[in-house]
Amino acid sequence: MSATTLAERARHQIEIKHSRFLALAAPVASPEAALAFVQEVADPDATHNCWAYRIGALYRFNDDGEPSGTAGRPILAAIDGQGCDQVVTVVTRWYGGIKLGAGGLVRAYGGAAAECLRRAARRELIVYGELDLAYAFEDIGAVHAALNAFGAEKAEERFDADGAHVRIRLPASQLPALKDQLRDATRNRVRLNSPGEPPSPR
Repeated sequence: MSATTLAERARHQIEIKHSRFLALAAPVASPEAALAFVQEVADPDATHNCWAYRIGALYRFNDDGEPSGTAGRPILAAIDGQGCDQVVTVVTRWYGGIKLGAGGLVRAYGGAAAECLRRAARRELIVYGELDLAYAFEDIGAVHAALNAFGAEKAEERFDADGAHVRIRLPASQLPALKDQLRDATRNRVRLNSPGEPPSPR
């Protein structure tokens, strides 16, 4: 299953034993953006503002004074359980006078976050990759036909005495098939490198 992020901000509110829980979630591309969202929506008058974010391999969570493991981690588990990435979720609690116990807190924070994300509008997260191509002038037509067939976006293009040098960008999942097509179309004359790799032998 491909990961998704939110198409826009989302909110969901529940009340459990007179405590009010408000979940707010947003798409974010960096930890800095996630923490900025937490600062923006946290209510200083609330009892707790607990949160978590997931951005690829990066994640962080905070219980904000609730017993350890009862708030931030369940929110992160909800993000992961809903198949979300590049998402931050804040669950704010206004205490209603009745203690919920550790299990009740886990269910309340995790449940509010999961329902917020479940109802939210989503968009698929497309991971892009880049590829450097070098090819002779005689192969320009064949290479351009292959690039057009895959909808590859040209990031850079330059020409010299040896031919053309192009950097392209397209969804990473399509890179292997494009490489095969380019090699077939040019009888393996095209040179392919991912940016940062050493040049391939001629």
